[in-house]
Amino acid sequence: MRILRFALLYFAIVFGVGFVLGTIRTIWLVPRVGARAAELFEMPLMLVVVVVTARVVVRSQSIASTKSARLAVGCIGLILMLAAEFGFVLRLRGISIGQYLASRDPVAGTLYYLMLVVFALMPLWVGKAKKL
Repeated sequence: MRILRFALLYFAIVFGVGFVLGTIRTIWLVPRVGARAAELFEMPLMLVVVVVTARVVVRSQSIASTKSARLAVGCIGLILMLAAEFGFVLRLRGISIGQYLASRDPVAGTLYYLMLVVFALMPLWVGKAKKL
């Protein structure tokens, strides 16, 4: 149960910041520099958010004791992220999953999918196993 709570916290913080940055990107940045450049500009910011959030959640919530627990936090967080992306964001935008995948820029879309993998693995990477 603790792992689920920590995964939910990890997801909620990263998703919340991503939602705010995505709104800013869509409203102000895309019209000025285009979709690809705007997404590529946002990605380093989101990487910092993912690293800091994973570090804070893992270290402050005492889940760094096992690699499997940290990996579970990241994987459950990823499932929650995909559920939110496909359930909430696509509904908000009024498009299907197929339309969403077809509309992704090849460069920014590939990096986005890579960032999802990084999101899932970050709790494992930033955690430090405690000695028993």
